[in-house]
Amino acid sequence: MARWIRQNKYWVAAAIVIVAATVFGTIRLARSAPKFPMAIVQQKEFVDYAEVRGAMKALKSTVVTAPAGSGDLQILSIVTNGVKVKKGDVVVEFDATTVKQNLALNQSALKSADATIQQSRAANKLKEEQDLTDVMKARFDVETARMETKKQEIISAIEGAEAKLKLADTEQKLLEVEAKLKADRAAAAADLASKQRAYDQAEFQVKQAEQQLGSLTLRSPSNGVVVLQVNWQNSAPMQTAGPFKPGDHAWPGATIAELPDTSSLQVTARVEEAERGRVQLGQSATIRVDAVPDRSYNGKVEEISTTASPDFNGGWPFPKNFTLTIALPESDSRLTPGMGAIVRIAVDRVAQGIVIPTEAIFRKEGRSVVYVRRGSKFEETAVEVARRSGNEALIAKGVRAGEQLSLKDPTQTE
Repeated sequence: MARWIRQNKYWVAAAIVIVAATVFGTIRLARSAPKFPMAIVQQKEFVDYAEVRGAMKALKSTVVTAPAGSGDLQILSIVTNGVKVKKGDVVVEFDATTVKQNLALNQSALKSADATIQQSRAANKLKEEQDLTDVMKARFDVETARMETKKQEIISAIEGAEAKLKLADTEQKLLEVEAKLKADRAAAAADLASKQRAYDQAEFQVKQAEQQLGSLTLRSPSNGVVVLQVNWQNSAPMQTAGPFKPGDHAWPGATIAELPDTSSLQVTARVEEAERGRVQLGQSATIRVDAVPDRSYNGKVEEISTTASPDFNGGWPFPKNFTLTIALPESDSRLTPGMGAIVRIAVDRVAQGIVIPTEAIFRKEGRSVVYVRRGSKFEETAVEVARRSGNEALIAKGVRAGEQLSLKDPTQTE
């Protein structure tokens, strides 16, 4: 081995020099490698998005409404927005002070009416018993007088005439007491009917007050999540109205809360007039819900309003835009109406496009440039941007797939 090395010492020395140079160059190249974040130019499908902001809304829901005919409706207590409830749970309680006072008065009037009826019945019963006694006595007197008239063969003519007169008197008396019994019965029936009407009226008012008292407590008609509605009457000019809260006054029939059917959720959004021409029915969309950051949802444009309408949440002067409805076929128990969402609608697609992050594009002297890595250095290269969408750009010319780009301007020193 030593002999071979002596014979080939020049070749061995040359090999050592080459290896050392390679190692030195690699180390130097590694030390001089750029420290900037990088991105690779990709050739893939470019999707042009129209991005709009919307909110979750249920297509079907059960409503909880304020009662009608219950007087002043001031909210005493109300559940928290978004709370989960079971069927029968209390959602809203209105102040029942006035209704309870009216109920107490009506119950007192009902007791008084009942007592009056009982008194009238007792008095009428006594009167009827007396009238019946009088009738029975009159009938007895008639029979006695009639018996006396049959003795006329054995008594004098004068006594016979007196007996006939007495019979006529007793018969007249019987007619009078019978008429009195009939009249007293009619008067008693009329008096009792009048007092019964007063009782029925008092009873109706008690039942009505009890119904009103019961209606002042609104319960959940089903299991679900409560979504409190906006109290438009409690808003000031140029200010956004808030949901119902304790102390607010509601109007009869007002929708206080909804329990949405989460299987019928959709997204409603508004698109500006300038973007309306690019959005079409049936286009696919990606939905990101603010409250559920760990996933996205697929949807499609299901409905677009035919005319533009003022957007009162868009500042002054109110802009006009179109309302979109995006169907959401996927379900998620975490989703509830009112949650904010960002919708990206795919309005166009370019197959096999040259795509780079918009973060890699810089403006220099009125041009769009990128910095392509060439070994240990970066080369400033002008690019032609065909279009942008979100954080991606479609490049018409200037770079090729596979090239590495700096995401920071390497000419700027910290």
